[in-house]
Amino acid sequence: MCKDCGCGIIEHRHEHSHEHSHDMQTIHANPQLNDAKTIAVIEKILDKNDHEASHNRAHFESHGVLAINIMSSPGSGKTALLEKFTELSKFKFAVIEGDLQTSKDADRLKAKGVDAYQIQTGSACHLDAFMVHKALHNIDLDTVDVCFVENVGNLVCPASYDVGTHLNIVLVSVPEGNDKIAKYPVMFRKADLILITKTDLLPYIEFDMEAEKKEARKLKPNVDILEVNIKDDDSIKRVLNWIEFKRGMRA
Repeated sequence: MCKDCGCGIIEHRHEHSHEHSHDMQTIHANPQLNDAKTIAVIEKILDKNDHEASHNRAHFESHGVLAINIMSSPGSGKTALLEKFTELSKFKFAVIEGDLQTSKDADRLKAKGVDAYQIQTGSACHLDAFMVHKALHNIDLDTVDVCFVENVGNLVCPASYDVGTHLNIVLVSVPEGNDKIAKYPVMFRKADLILITKTDLLPYIEFDMEAEKKEARKLKPNVDILEVNIKDDDSIKRVLNWIEFKRGMRA
């Protein structure tokens, strides 16, 4: 867990703070958070982040750019999906990359001709709005239609930080098994689109597709869900069509 993000109390803060004081049942798992001063600091950090996120969103909108936050656990195929977009998308896009170390993901996208900027977070397990704001100084938004923020691979903290995007896409891969959506409900409640990736592995891995979709819609009944196989262009085109539809809604 990040030293400043207070993972265990984020959902509690956003959903219930207006109703009652902080419930120790929500935060007892982390003794460091059983302190009113610590909670106050975390809330102050989040409030500042939300303010900066609104500035980022306004910046995207002033350039007519749709911004999409892509989140998942490590290895679910975020960068591979974006690489495939370079071959099939009709819109132009840039990418802000987030990783603890290295610029490998940004380098992969630059090799495909994408305007990509790498953020190395060090020990931080998520991007925040201030990091994204800094990255925006290095992206030419006038040349793109969509800006993707590929968040740090993590199913916890990125869900709690608004980075100033308009939409959230969350990936979960077949090799991760049938428990990720149930185990990480905060993340999947944030999703506007859930991509179940690496479906070409279904013949080799026990995975109940319908059960996962049902679990997702228990958390968010109206969430869109698509199955993705990076080797199947039609499945990628369905994701791109979804993005194009959302672009059209904002036009």
